[in-house]
Amino acid sequence: GIDLSVQPGEVLSIIGPSGSGKTSLIRTINGLESIDEGEIVLFGESFIQAGDRPDNRRQRAGVRRIGMVFQNFNLFPHRTIVDNVMLAPLHHGLGTRVELRRQALALLDKVGLLAHADKYPHQLSGGQQQRVAIARALAMKPQVMLFDEPTSALDPELVGDVLAVIRNLAREGMTMLVVTHEMGFATAVAHQVMFMDEGEIIEQNIPHEFFNNPQNDRTKLFLSQILQH
Repeated sequence: GIDLSVQPGEVLSIIGPSGSGKTSLIRTINGLESIDEGEIVLFGESFIQAGDRPDNRRQRAGVRRIGMVFQNFNLFPHRTIVDNVMLAPLHHGLGTRVELRRQALALLDKVGLLAHADKYPHQLSGGQQQRVAIARALAMKPQVMLFDEPTSALDPELVGDVLAVIRNLAREGMTMLVVTHEMGFATAVAHQVMFMDEGEIIEQNIPHEFFNNPQNDRTKLFLSQILQH
């Protein structure tokens, strides 16, 4: 019963209690979960259909246009930071090793980590590793970015640097769907905020209206509980 449309350049913040379906939703958009009914359309073209065989040609072409950043950083521990960022484009033959290293270093500079390029993941803080994960996703030059609670595994003092990187992407016009529990971020960056509960979209609106004038009782209860903390 999910009916959702996101426009190019739009940032959608997805909030809701644990187990409400937020992560499942964005995993379906990236082809990591199959759908039982309906269709996902990407830039006007059919991308995922119910009953698809996994990893078909249509999906493979679409998935390259989508980057995803998970709660846990999933970096390869035995590879340097710059190698982690280069790995996917190198695997897909998107350039020479020299070209892709130059691109990877530029992306690390973009997320404020150029000085750490030749370190290994264990030498970085959690917040730094998450910024590497963002650079790695950007290395495939996606047109849509999905974030699954990108700050939930971080110590509070490390959250700000990661959110700043996502904010900059928003300013550059990247289309993003962000599952988050950071209400301040949702208010400041999102064009739309969507509340999910029990696998359904309960309410969606522009941030000012969503937080100041929620319409649904479940939304009101959730916001009253979360904004008290």
